[in-house]
Amino acid sequence: MKQMMKVFLTSLVVVVMVLVPACKTRKTPAPMPVVENTAPEIPPPPPPPVTTTVEEPKDFVAPEPTEEIVPSDIDELNKWAQSKGYVRDAFFTYDEATLDDAAQTALTASATWLKGKDGAGYNLLIEGHCDERGTEQYNLALGDRRANTAKDYLVTLGVDAGRIRTVSYGEERPFEEGHDDSSWSQNRRAHLVLVR
Repeated sequence: MKQMMKVFLTSLVVVVMVLVPACKTRKTPAPMPVVENTAPEIPPPPPPPVTTTVEEPKDFVAPEPTEEIVPSDIDELNKWAQSKGYVRDAFFTYDEATLDDAAQTALTASATWLKGKDGAGYNLLIEGHCDERGTEQYNLALGDRRANTAKDYLVTLGVDAGRIRTVSYGEERPFEEGHDDSSWSQNRRAHLVLVR
């Protein structure tokens, strides 16, 4: 232990001898640069961004008018409404006066247009037509049933019954003059005609 104490004291003396001369040397600090109080230089603002306006290319096709012009002549109006599909005929099977799905779809489209702003000002005449088979009296009665079936369906869809009249032409006014199934199928119909 004595020897350890000697080593400790000797080490302590050596450390003190090294540190004492080091504390006596003085370092002089470097002089501080003098800063003048001037405003910092502000770089000029960047130039405004260049805006380019790109014009949309014009279509080669003229845009269609948003509102359709409804013809004022009643015959032209009927042709126009039929060609646009606004007023559609209901077709029937042989010797029937009931509406199938296609006839209901056609009458639904017609009712929609008749209740809209373009069709609301018109009344409707429903013509009942038949093919040439059967007697004249039978076909007149069948045409009447077909016209009234179409009228009743339109009324259930919300078209005012006071706007609708019916008439039966039976086989008297065929749409197709032929004497075969394709002609007869075109003649079995409830034909919708706009009237004032």
